[in-house]
Amino acid sequence: MQKINLRELYPDVYKTDVFVDVAEEVVAAIRGQEQDDAAYERRKFRHKAHYSLNREDGIENDALNRSLTPEEVLEQKLLREEVYAALMQLTAIQARRIYARFYLGMTVAEIARIEGADRRRVWESIRRGLKKLARLLDTAQ
Repeated sequence: MQKINLRELYPDVYKTDVFVDVAEEVVAAIRGQEQDDAAYERRKFRHKAHYSLNREDGIENDALNRSLTPEEVLEQKLLREEVYAALMQLTAIQARRIYARFYLGMTVAEIARIEGADRRRVWESIRRGLKKLARLLDTAQ
């Protein structure tokens, strides 16, 4: 058994020294993790990965999973409503196929098999529907 100081492992939790007896395997695991962390930091520094990934294209924000601001939530809601309204102006077949392809994540082949239609016709219908959807959204703005 060895004594470890919990204050060294958890400085946010323990403000004073607290010593605990632990088994050799636990001490070896803790030391191994500390060595792995130090090696990771060295590799990160050597490969210059400590620089920010934020190129104003949202990569860093997506990686951090930050919560959305109320303005962003409202903007997303309005955009969803606008897309939905434009989608409802398409033909029923185009709307159904675009919904299956992009909302449900189905492939064109799966949609064609379910509908009993030719795959090229489904693909062409989706392509024409997207073009019309883009025109409708452009005129809405």
